[in-house]
Amino acid sequence: MRFSIRLLALLAVALICDQLNAEKAPSSAAKLLNESTHVVTGIVKAIYQRTESIDDWEYRYFVAEIRVKEIEKGVGIAADSLIYARYWKKQWRGKGAPPPDTSGHFPIPNKDDAVRVYLARNSYDGFTVANNDGGFNVIGSNGFEKLLSKLGK
Repeated sequence: MRFSIRLLALLAVALICDQLNAEKAPSSAAKLLNESTHVVTGIVKAIYQRTESIDDWEYRYFVAEIRVKEIEKGVGIAADSLIYARYWKKQWRGKGAPPPDTSGHFPIPNKDDAVRVYLARNSYDGFTVANNDGGFNVIGSNGFEKLLSKLGK
């Protein structure tokens, strides 16, 4: 009897785990700060997007234009300047359940959102081996933090 209950419990756990996507776990604020090369707060002024399909996945690549209010980490950015931060999302379009994988960044910002953004420039961003083209990539899966304040738009 005990063996049957344990077997059923193991089967239930296996079924639940099979249904979960292998999302990249959110990083703590301390880890994001440590791994980033730059951290800024600002207002999202515009969002640019392109979409492409690869196999059974739809990828959406974004660039957020951010008016910088404050630089919390990093050099080479001035307050009141514009920076462009790259991030992405993907969605399963195939038949059946998606294979275990990450779906990209979350939460993603909207135009006019006040944000803190953790960035990687010429450094590991949590997804790619290295970003060596001089651009800013949002790091980790949760490198955008929406702020309650509007930062004086």
